[in-house]
Amino acid sequence: MFGRPSDPLNWERERAQPESVYEHCETLNDVLSARLSHPHEKEEGMLTSLSVERFVALDVHKHYVVAGAVTAGQQVVLAPRRVDLDDLPDWSQRHLRPTDAVVLEATTNAWHLCDQLCPLVASVTVAHPLLVKLITAARVKTDARDTLHLARLLAAGLIPAVWIPPQDVRELRALVAHHTRLIRQRTQAKNRLRSTLHRYTIVPPEGGLFAPAQRSWWEALALSAVEKLRIRQDLSILTSLELLIAEVEEELTRLSGTEPWLSQVVFLLQVPGIGVINALVLLAAIGDITRFPTAKQLVGYAGLGASVHASGETYQTGHITRQGRKEMRAALVESAWMAVEHHPYWKAQFERLSARIGKKKAIVAIARKLLVVVWHVLSKQEADRHADQAMVTRTIMEWARNKSTATRQDLTRVEFVRRELDRLGIGAEMDSFVFDGRVYHLPASASAR
Repeated sequence: MFGRPSDPLNWERERAQPESVYEHCETLNDVLSARLSHPHEKEEGMLTSLSVERFVALDVHKHYVVAGAVTAGQQVVLAPRRVDLDDLPDWSQRHLRPTDAVVLEATTNAWHLCDQLCPLVASVTVAHPLLVKLITAARVKTDARDTLHLARLLAAGLIPAVWIPPQDVRELRALVAHHTRLIRQRTQAKNRLRSTLHRYTIVPPEGGLFAPAQRSWWEALALSAVEKLRIRQDLSILTSLELLIAEVEEELTRLSGTEPWLSQVVFLLQVPGIGVINALVLLAAIGDITRFPTAKQLVGYAGLGASVHASGETYQTGHITRQGRKEMRAALVESAWMAVEHHPYWKAQFERLSARIGKKKAIVAIARKLLVVVWHVLSKQEADRHADQAMVTRTIMEWARNKSTATRQDLTRVEFVRRELDRLGIGAEMDSFVFDGRVYHLPASASAR
């Protein structure tokens, strides 16, 4: 989507390059062995070509940074000094050079600082903070020491770098995170209300407990004034959250019909269980699929790989590592439950696995398998071999009519469906389909014209 790197294991400093091999390792031991087993002549050659003279580290805090620099020979050329964040743009203009290589740890404002520094220096690297801590663990810790440790790691080619996402990926990630927070708050409000019923052994009515029609039932409960106040406020919170969630989901659906997401979403929608919202959650987390040369690395990035203890004659595997993007795991598990409920292939896979390892482990295994499918369809831009053509067509039709996705592109819904089927390379022979009890006629496929 954003360009394929020439070598996925190359620890490059360029701003648009993929995350380092660390991001794809499934255990922390893998991280260290991956870096230390690769000599850094590639880095040295690249930095030489950029004529880097100083390796500058910024230890970023809430209100200030501590800056320091060393040469390639580890000689300190800029003693650690404190710079207020308000003064950093001015300080950078005066003290940084086009031949500097800069490193800072990933923090809340790392991307903003990176955007400020990139035009001024040869390269900016954002370091993985937890992995830097593994390498530089020390009993004596000060801002000055941390800054020089970071600069020396950069000069030695030992920085565990992370991928710097482009602006559209950052914005989508922020929106997905906001959506997740709203969903969590809604769940908390519902749980508080359920807890009230449980505490007073009140039997809830039939149907949707939190539907607007049940508001009068909640208000009529024979409870104390304090409990009624809490119930009213939680119901009000639920009402406001529903509106906010709907607004965010409308924006997510709108984004699904714009590039760079439009050309990617359909490849995920064909995977059973994945809807538009979960497709965007996955695309936001993945960013550029070419960062992951193999499906195993994407699985490790999501924290769905098995933990391993291999030492001497001992070799044991355990639970999933959970070291990765938890929103990916949550979206994949949710999609896995939908897939095993509605798709015969995945239902058979789940039943086979659950008979051997239980339902909880089986659904996580299905989620992992779905992620492998995601890697294949995104990397190769091809149809899923287990995709149900009729089901995929209905899913695309649902996407086309949601928030006018099709009409925003000056297409009718059936024209939109045909275009996306052609993008997948399936359904060329289809001339009609049934959706919501109505027959829709498709235009001819581009491949048949």
